[in-house]
Amino acid sequence: MKTRKEALNFGLTFPDTYVDTPFKDKNWQLVRFKANKKAFLWTYEKDGYININVKADPEKAYFWRSIHKSVIPGYHQNKEHWNTVILDGSVPDNDVKCMIAESYALVSDSPTKRIYDAVKKIPYGRVATYAQIAELAGNRKMARAVGNALHKKPEPDKIPCYRVVNAKGELAEEFVFGGAGVQKRLLEAEGIEVAEGKVDLKKYQW
Repeated sequence: MKTRKEALNFGLTFPDTYVDTPFKDKNWQLVRFKANKKAFLWTYEKDGYININVKADPEKAYFWRSIHKSVIPGYHQNKEHWNTVILDGSVPDNDVKCMIAESYALVSDSPTKRIYDAVKKIPYGRVATYAQIAELAGNRKMARAVGNALHKKPEPDKIPCYRVVNAKGELAEEFVFGGAGVQKRLLEAEGIEVAEGKVDLKKYQW
């Protein structure tokens, strides 16, 4: 990988990304993640080569620098968390792509995204508790955040939020998930018994 076009095109292969030229200097072209508008790939020409800046965990940042002379501390960015990759042909394409992918993963990560990803894993005909989803999302203490995130995302065809109940197996309040009785109806359609607003966790918990 030696050209800006190659770098930008690869950056755009990741979901929900777009190219931005935020500065008056058109030499700088970035690829951002739509959800938070954060850039994970910076491209610019310097000293006759196209350079890219990518985000990295500190340990990984030093690892890449240690094995490639053309990977150096991030130009004009935090040297601990960003690397510059000089596209002079010395860094294998697979390594360049790996670094861009790692940068995307860091920038696109969020508690809400992890919560939704965890909920998508709940099998058909099973339920999980808020605390259980919080733990799968990386922090068991953010059960309240799970509730807030799920109650804002009622589309059952995309994220089966209705499969999440509280620690007692109780369903959410009636106004959640699109109106009265919606969660109960969706669960029963999957063969899950709901009695007096509760699900038997011993029988149905994932």
